[in-house]
Amino acid sequence: MSDSSPLPPVRLHSEAELARDALATPLLSRAVRLARWAGPDTRVGAGGELVEEQLPRAAQELGLTGDDAAAFASEAWRVAVDTGLVEIVDEEEGTVGAGADLRTLTSGGPRDVLGVWCAALEAVLADAAVPDLDDLAGAMDEGGQVDLSRLDWDPEAEARFLDGVLGNLYLLTVGEGGPEDGLVPLPALAASVIMPDGMREPTNDVLEQVSDAMMRLDDQFRLLEPVGLVAYQPVDEALMTDADGADGADEADEADGAGEGASTPLDETDVARYGMVRLTPLGLYGVRTRLLEAGVPAPAVGELGDKGADALLDGTATFPQAAAQAETEQWLARREPLAGARELLAAARGSDAGAPLRRLRCQQALSLVGPVAEPALREVLDDAELGGLARVWLTERGAADVPVPSESMVFWLTIDTVAAQLAAEGNSVELQALVEGLAQQHGGFFAAAWRVDHPATPEVLEAMGRLHPDKKVAKEARKAAFKARSQRGE
Repeated sequence: MSDSSPLPPVRLHSEAELARDALATPLLSRAVRLARWAGPDTRVGAGGELVEEQLPRAAQELGLTGDDAAAFASEAWRVAVDTGLVEIVDEEEGTVGAGADLRTLTSGGPRDVLGVWCAALEAVLADAAVPDLDDLAGAMDEGGQVDLSRLDWDPEAEARFLDGVLGNLYLLTVGEGGPEDGLVPLPALAASVIMPDGMREPTNDVLEQVSDAMMRLDDQFRLLEPVGLVAYQPVDEALMTDADGADGADEADEADGAGEGASTPLDETDVARYGMVRLTPLGLYGVRTRLLEAGVPAPAVGELGDKGADALLDGTATFPQAAAQAETEQWLARREPLAGARELLAAARGSDAGAPLRRLRCQQALSLVGPVAEPALREVLDDAELGGLARVWLTERGAADVPVPSESMVFWLTIDTVAAQLAAEGNSVELQALVEGLAQQHGGFFAAAWRVDHPATPEVLEAMGRLHPDKKVAKEARKAAFKARSQRGE
């Protein structure tokens, strides 16, 4: 995940809902049950792990059966210790007692519960970055100790890899254009962290790396699902069996068909066989918490509700449209409509580079306010920066006695609108259509536009020259931009 641009805002469930989800996760609920089960007779080893002879009793307490029962019980106990649900009373005797965080779960608030869950998540993430048991067994020295030099394993690199995967999964979940159900094919997710930026067609070496990453992620997501971070549909076991006799590059090439841009795309059933994953609502909370702790700005819808209109307009400037509207609706819900409209209009003024986009967000926000806002709009009809915006709002609502804008106001508003769209979307298809429409509707547009007293006039005309497909019109736009700069002595 790139940290060069701000993340889109995430819509989180309430802390009360998330806390209930956390308590219901298989791993934390098992850890809580074992913490309550533990007593004076419970014995642990030097690392705080349950002694082997007590694992069957712990598994029985959890209602676990089968070959993996003891392993699941051991994992739940480790989480209980790591999260403070259980504390070591006497290291020499190996006795334990209830930890302070066990009481937190019953007497604390939702945020306290989520704090315990986050500690459990960190414990599981640490386990997920460790090689599997077969690899560890092969790396043991004659004394029975694991010799890390025998492993092709870099703990820090493995942790960074998993962080990158979760960061990309978060971005795919919160960004517009992601899958509606949130499910991401495992090959596409693996490729997102393996393929170098700008690579259009993966090489065989990259495909093999993607295949290896998929297998690692399959193991890791199986570990992360019980803590509630993800919902995961594992890789089909039949594919694992087939892969044992397959060439790595061929296998990876087939798997790459499940990702975007494959030359022979697979149908939905085939894609699902390679694994599908999504972040749960609790997982979104967990990954966002980790991003914030790492110093990565990760906004959430609703954070600007108690701030001023200036913070709202600046804060939502880079939000996708749906998220900006959701944030604005929450902001308006806390205010009397007419007062809110006046505050928005006051914050939209300015001649700085961000002002056009603030005015666009203001216009979008005012579209959510009813007729009660009309007095606020009439108050700014003579304002050089807001008069055009006000006339548009009043006209769209059928208001009477709306003054006809002057030609200079129309041109100023046009430049302001294009500047805002450039800041919001860049050279988008929608903006290109707007530029074509402007040039077509106003035959002498460029002859007049270069004289517009707007700070963004040269930049807007240059952009129109880039975007317009007609070479003759594009040349006119570039000439107008040159005149605008010359007029300003640039």
